[in-house]
Amino acid sequence: MIVSQHCIKVLNTICANCMIIKSFIPLCGMLVILAGSFCVDVFAQTPQNPSPMTETTRPHPRIEQTEVAGRRVELTSLKGARLFVTPRFRADKAVPLIIHFHGAPWLIEHHIAKSKPKAALITVQLGSGSRVYGEPFLREETFTEILAEAERELGLKKGWSSVTLTGFSAGYGSIRAIMRHPKHYARVDNVLLLDGLHASYVPENTPFANGGVIKEDDLDIYVTLARDAADGKKNFVFTHSEIFPGTFVSTTEAADHLIAKLGLKRKPVLKTGPLGMQQLSTVKKGGLNIIGYAGNTGPDHGDHLHAIPAWFKLLKIR
Repeated sequence: MIVSQHCIKVLNTICANCMIIKSFIPLCGMLVILAGSFCVDVFAQTPQNPSPMTETTRPHPRIEQTEVAGRRVELTSLKGARLFVTPRFRADKAVPLIIHFHGAPWLIEHHIAKSKPKAALITVQLGSGSRVYGEPFLREETFTEILAEAERELGLKKGWSSVTLTGFSAGYGSIRAIMRHPKHYARVDNVLLLDGLHASYVPENTPFANGGVIKEDDLDIYVTLARDAADGKKNFVFTHSEIFPGTFVSTTEAADHLIAKLGLKRKPVLKTGPLGMQQLSTVKKGGLNIIGYAGNTGPDHGDHLHAIPAWFKLLKIR
């Protein structure tokens, strides 16, 4: 898609005035295209290249906002965390737990009601930026308290049958912080990242083309997770677009880093994915799946959130 320099300048000016030029997909565009359900400021203090806000080569269908039937509880252990179960939930059975980070709760509840109606869902919506999502979980007890409160609220008789963490865009920050605690790492069965995994460049704001390298510490736990998944010990699915922020590591570059660390190779693929997404590549070994999709715009980014159920089948949510 061709965007005039004048349009780019206008977008930059608008977002600068909004004090959110640092957004991965500027909030001003996201309010229009993604209906305000998710803002994607990845590094709250790092400027970046704005992504185009329109895309017309793929369909990008969206679910109309509705409230599905079920029980909802605002958790007190973390402001912004909401528990949801459908009428098909049963407290006398061991229950799969899905915790999703970043994205409109109504949308994730819709997905769970349709595809995993017997599971319990906790949505965590904290705002913008991976830092905002990571900070609450630097405290080891936060994750423990959320799980314990949800279990009490539901009156579970046999506990959780599995624990699955899913994160869209900046939501990877929460998952990274949680998984860095060994006891939480051991407890989590599945991780699904939806076009969200980033790191800093070293030197800062210096992409590969200008001599920069990845700050590997930012991705350390994800390398461990990818290796364990490849060995069949965990399940890890990571989908990514082609969006290139320019001043911090893109999801494609993060995926390439994981692939290289494990000594794996991408398999070129050209086929239609969920919601008309264009799949370009895949890496699969054991419980590890890294899937690349075309697109460098806001709608391409949002597709990953709207298509979540397509990748549940690659996880062991039981």
